[in-house]
Amino acid sequence: MPKHGKKYRKATEGTEQFGLTVEQAVTSAVDKAYAKFDETVDVAINLGVDPKYSDQMIRGAVSLPNGLGKEVRVACFVNGEKEAEAKEAGADFVGGDDLVAKVKDGWLDFDKAIATPDMMAKVGQIGRVLGPRGLMPNAKTGTVTFDVANAVNELKAGRVEFKVDKAGVLHAPIGKVSFGAEKLLENLKTLLETVNKMKPSSAKGTYMKAVAVATTMGPGFKIDPLSARKYSES
Repeated sequence: MPKHGKKYRKATEGTEQFGLTVEQAVTSAVDKAYAKFDETVDVAINLGVDPKYSDQMIRGAVSLPNGLGKEVRVACFVNGEKEAEAKEAGADFVGGDDLVAKVKDGWLDFDKAIATPDMMAKVGQIGRVLGPRGLMPNAKTGTVTFDVANAVNELKAGRVEFKVDKAGVLHAPIGKVSFGAEKLLENLKTLLETVNKMKPSSAKGTYMKAVAVATTMGPGFKIDPLSARKYSES
């Protein structure tokens, strides 16, 4: 078992960490944050799906009402008039073949990537570089599109992409500790509602099995699944 530091242990003293309501979990995570930097607040959702079946692979994106509280560097793989559209929308890096070549040479100084459909054949050439880093544009997350301006605006505003792992667990950030509980709750509600609506018809039994909230350095707080389900449907 890993040993936790004094600050971590102090944060958990006399604190209930299991069976909490959504509100209690988020409030506790914020109150117990102790790092000197503005910690990110993350949520983990254990879903009753089997990702080995394509129709149960939960993957998507959602624009959080209060954003994520961090700067997002966006690269756009586009050609022609779409280059001007991307730049006007605030994309940090814009290009076509030249941008693909730059990535091939090892450049990866961006956080999100967008591509128009006509560029995907060339972007596919750097898929082995982008894919493992979670940077590959994907139509399911709205990053392969001709509506470049809207995609850039959403990513800059705090659009979160999510995907269940092999164990059926979905991880996503919902903001910073400095947001306060109220704004974090708004973001979490939006995420839970989005994930809840994506329940596949082939998934049997309980869909939202477990939910936990934690800051970057702090302890995790587990939400009563019933509270999470009610919160996502209210």
